[in-house]
Amino acid sequence: MLIKATIVCLLIFIVLNLFRALPMMLKSKTDPLSSNKPMSHFLGRRLLLSVFIFALLLLAITTGIIEPNHRPY
Repeated sequence: MLIKATIVCLLIFIVLNLFRALPMMLKSKTDPLSSNKPMSHFLGRRLLLSVFIFALLLLAITTGIIEPNHRPY
């Protein structure tokens, strides 16, 4: 259950990073009030967390902590 809660929290954090990158994408380059962090900072963090979640799922499945559905229908 702890792994499932961790995965859900990381997915929520990924969605929050997407919403934090959205204003950076919509702002113009000449905006004097723009933040110091570029959009790629937030999108890179999202990518890193996505890879971490994928590796965590693979590790949990191979060790038998979680079991995938044998028949998905």
